[in-house]
Amino acid sequence: MLATVAEQQDISVQSSTPELEILYQDDYVVAINKPSGLLVHRSWLDTHATEFAVQKLRDQIGQHVYPVHRLDRPTSGVLLFVLDKDSARHLMQQFIDQTTEKNYLAVVRGHLDQGILDYPLKYQYDKIADKKADMTKPPQEAVTEYRCLAKTEIPIAVGPYQASRYSLMELIPKTGRKHQLRRHMKHLRHPIVGDTSHGDGKHNTMFRENFAIHRLLLHAAYLSFTHPKTEQKIEVHAPITGDFLRVLSDINLPYKFRE
Repeated sequence: MLATVAEQQDISVQSSTPELEILYQDDYVVAINKPSGLLVHRSWLDTHATEFAVQKLRDQIGQHVYPVHRLDRPTSGVLLFVLDKDSARHLMQQFIDQTTEKNYLAVVRGHLDQGILDYPLKYQYDKIADKKADMTKPPQEAVTEYRCLAKTEIPIAVGPYQASRYSLMELIPKTGRKHQLRRHMKHLRHPIVGDTSHGDGKHNTMFRENFAIHRLLLHAAYLSFTHPKTEQKIEVHAPITGDFLRVLSDINLPYKFRE
């Protein structure tokens, strides 16, 4: 079966997004629960996109906002902004120094238990943004901790098998490489469902046809950081919502939101 245009662009199919869910807000910092399919800001990746998290949040709270990290377009979950440039520099340095903590939830093919994957990744270059970059960089250190939260088996044949197995995983990146979680799960031969760049096309098709899932099942569920002004530890949790939450019920993968 041919991939749809949405799949080729690695985005979720959705109409105009509603008001953003604000998870945390004070005079310096705002965190939202970014929906899958929403770009953080304007990008050459999709010159036709009309909605961006930066613009939507600015309009929603009536203030300029500055993103201090990124989430891939198809990934949902915690996305952090600041309201002034001094706070932006402070928080961006935390991401560079890897002093923040991030936890993700993902549905992967097959049954996977727990472990730590230390597998260097070659830098992935953007065709436009990295035109003049050094293309001879050696692979970069990349470490991911993973833990199974639930397993399921559904009576739907994919390929030669009469039933299909899946796991709900907690993924904790210890480094911040481009598409690290998606590439690491592929390396373990347990790709994330809905991943059109590093995943399994047959299982993606099965989820589209049987469960109407047109998105990557990867969600940034938790982020902690040091507040740029008070220096207190801030913890932000983002609940799974929408079609991701629905499909967990459909395939009997129990999920409990941790506040």
